[in-house]
Amino acid sequence: MPEIQIKLSALWIALMLVYLLGDVLRIFSGDFVAGEIEGKKVTQAMWLGIAVLMLIPILMIILSLTLDYPLNRWVNIIVAAGLFVFNLFGLPTYPSAYDKFLIIVGLVFNGLTIGYAWNWV
Repeated sequence: MPEIQIKLSALWIALMLVYLLGDVLRIFSGDFVAGEIEGKKVTQAMWLGIAVLMLIPILMIILSLTLDYPLNRWVNIIVAAGLFVFNLFGLPTYPSAYDKFLIIVGLVFNGLTIGYAWNWV
C-alpha cells in the first residue's frame, strides 16, 4: 500500500476527531440547546443530514485505503474541497473562539488532504 494512502487516511481521522472535539466542547461549555441549532428545532431530516455529513470523514478513511489511483486521488480532492467550502461558509456562524479555532484547524487538514492528493503521482 502506498504511503500516501496512509497519510490521507490519517488526515481524515484527524479531521473527524477535530469535528468530534468541537461537539464535545460545545456540550461542556453550554454553547448548545438540546434539540436545537441556531434557535431552531432540529427535525429528523436534519439529524439524518448531520449524520451523513459526520459520516463523510469515516467513509473517506476506508476509501483512502481501498480505492485505486487515480480515483482515490480525485475522490480525496473533491470531498476535501467540498468540506473546506462548507466549513468556510459556516465559520462566521460560530460565536466561540474555540469553535472558530477548530474550524480553522479542520480547514488546514482539508488543505493538507488536497495538497497530498494533488501531488500524488
